[in-house]
Amino acid sequence: MTITTGRVPFASEAAVDGPEHVEVPVAYDAILLAGFGGPEGQEDVIPFLRNVTRGRGIPDERLEEVAHHYRHFGGVSPINAQNRALKAAIEAELAARGIDLPVYWGNRNWAPYLEDAVQEAAAAGDTKLLGLATSAYASFSSCRQYREDFARVLESTGLAGAVTIDKVRQFFDHPGFVAPFVAGVENALRAFIADGIAPSEVQVLFSTHSVPSSDAERSGPRDRDFGPGGAYAAQHLAVAGYVMAQLAAAVPGTEDTDWSLVYQSRSGPPSQPWLEPDINDAIAELPAVGKRAVAIVPLGFMSDHMEVLWDLDTEALETAGELGLAAVRTPTPGVDPAFVAGLVDLVEERLHGTPAADRPHVTGLGPWFDVCRPACCENVRAGFRPAAAGLVP
Repeated sequence: MTITTGRVPFASEAAVDGPEHVEVPVAYDAILLAGFGGPEGQEDVIPFLRNVTRGRGIPDERLEEVAHHYRHFGGVSPINAQNRALKAAIEAELAARGIDLPVYWGNRNWAPYLEDAVQEAAAAGDTKLLGLATSAYASFSSCRQYREDFARVLESTGLAGAVTIDKVRQFFDHPGFVAPFVAGVENALRAFIADGIAPSEVQVLFSTHSVPSSDAERSGPRDRDFGPGGAYAAQHLAVAGYVMAQLAAAVPGTEDTDWSLVYQSRSGPPSQPWLEPDINDAIAELPAVGKRAVAIVPLGFMSDHMEVLWDLDTEALETAGELGLAAVRTPTPGVDPAFVAGLVDLVEERLHGTPAADRPHVTGLGPWFDVCRPACCENVRAGFRPAAAGLVP
């Protein structure tokens, strides 16, 4: 397929010329729920990790070092079960609103694969798809890689030109995504206070997946300076600030509660800079500054998948316990009704062509773009590959 500069490949007619926000109605045939995927048994673990690291030449011996996280839980990642539940919840919300759109679900790294989902949709005559990726923020791995997945799948299946895939805007600051975090932090602080811990003795750590610093700097549109960490860090900081402002308004005394953004799940070589500080390093510093408790908020995650269960619920909580800190990990959105309703709101924005001025958002960074801008979220290692739902490159 020839990609025309200045246009959006694989896009619907409403999005093909690359408006920041598509403000005309689009009659989509179906929703494509795009996930990361995960193993569902011990025999799946190494093949799954080979898929995740494809093209990097990592031997199985090194993959086994990561595999123990999955093997600790019987070789089963919870992410597929969570996406099945999310798919069912979205379908129920669509039905409740009288929206007749099927939901097809496919993963990047494990069955059901995106290739199968797109082919199933095409076979059913559903050729105008609206993508919903299971990630809320701007970066290569959380946005552009899904857009590249869409392009790769359309080309590999021979459906480019017959099937189009647009994508809902990044929803990091949509009220439906943020509300469960607000509730979780409030509940955590109230519980600490009930146990006799002053708000000033609590540290709130908003945790998200670390990414290479060079990739983070390239997240978001390249014509705007988001500061250190690019749009990826800026989006998390903006949402965390909003959550804490809501907490201060709801719980007296919590305006004195300190918070910070921390990172987890680093996987690169020591020689490559990644976003810091690591959550365990941050926890280790808390007793020395008079903190007695820590609320760990998985702000970068939609559901309780492996990196939440292992890196937060196992490692981070163990670190806090060893230091004598009271600690709690607050919930992810999962299938919280507010979150599910918010996702369907995003679908309706595109069905109705809702003007950007009327789209809900809780930070000054939103509402984010329907069509990603040129050179957005480059992968420094691999460069630009064909991607749907964004202007080239």
